[in-house]
Amino acid sequence: MENEELQQWIEQVSLDHFGVPFTHEALFNSRLTTTGGRYMLKSHRIEINPHQLEAYGRDEVEKIIKHELCHYHLHIRGRGYQHRDPEFKALLQKVGGSRYCQSLPDGKGRKPLPYRYKLVCKSCGTEYLRKRKIDPKRYRCGRCAGKLGLQNI
Repeated sequence: MENEELQQWIEQVSLDHFGVPFTHEALFNSRLTTTGGRYMLKSHRIEINPHQLEAYGRDEVEKIIKHELCHYHLHIRGRGYQHRDPEFKALLQKVGGSRYCQSLPDGKGRKPLPYRYKLVCKSCGTEYLRKRKIDPKRYRCGRCAGKLGLQNI
């Protein structure tokens, strides 16, 4: 499916389920990895993850489109468009959109960071594994309150 087809599809879903036309740009964004789609507040553009279409088909992507259109139409009208807003939740349930998208198979989502650092207590030898580098001078051992040393793994 190309961006032109997606544009027409979103325009049709907007008319069918919301009764209001979608008048902005819609396109696929293959760089999206952990989300099914997103609505851009400033440009009013909707971006859809093409990997969701490949993995789960049109029905699941239509639910994602409805979700993003809820953001769009509520934001355009100056209503509560955020996930926590009751208006958003009510409209999403009314049109049958999905609250969350399904995780992508084959590891196309976010990959966990490996442990790259180890903090070692200089007094008791307790080890703490860390994914991100931290300043050991700012912390103490949780067991004996000794000083910590940083090592690369």
